[in-house]
Amino acid sequence: MDVRSAWTIFNRGELLFGQQAIESALDAMAGEIRAVLADRLPLVLTVMNGGVVFAGKLLPRLEFPLECDYLHATRYRDTTAGGGIDWQALPMKAVEGRCVLVLDDILDEGLTLAAIRQKLLDMGAAEVWIAVLAEKRLPRTKPVRADFVGLEVPDRYVFGMGMDAYGFWRNLPGIYAMMDAD
Repeated sequence: MDVRSAWTIFNRGELLFGQQAIESALDAMAGEIRAVLADRLPLVLTVMNGGVVFAGKLLPRLEFPLECDYLHATRYRDTTAGGGIDWQALPMKAVEGRCVLVLDDILDEGLTLAAIRQKLLDMGAAEVWIAVLAEKRLPRTKPVRADFVGLEVPDRYVFGMGMDAYGFWRNLPGIYAMMDAD
């Protein structure tokens, strides 16, 4: 994809949530997470690459002791259709016996987050909590649920705030929907 195509995607996108709505959702989510996890010394794992913008905005709001690490599992590889799980990096910190909070940009079909949850439990995590900036409303049951959700988005391809369109636009301060699904 070239720069012109990237701009075409942006210019044809529909803004769903602006920066102010996202900041309010992050404040509310941080309060919910503090109420549940503040005394558990969680290991917070950011799912790369999509979760990095969300984590960067959420973590300063979690004013309690925690440890940070990351993992990298993907199904999309800069496309708009998911495939099999590709494990690119597992956490470097031990998860055994830990309370783990996973941060990801979106709960879409749930296959990636379900695989992440199961992998962490298989690695010995005592409990796994999931926080997502956005959850897509789908007409079917997902294999995993998020414990903390910032915003609900329609069943459209979305980008911005860590979510990409063909590898571009993760850096946008708002959440946009593509006008035409591929």
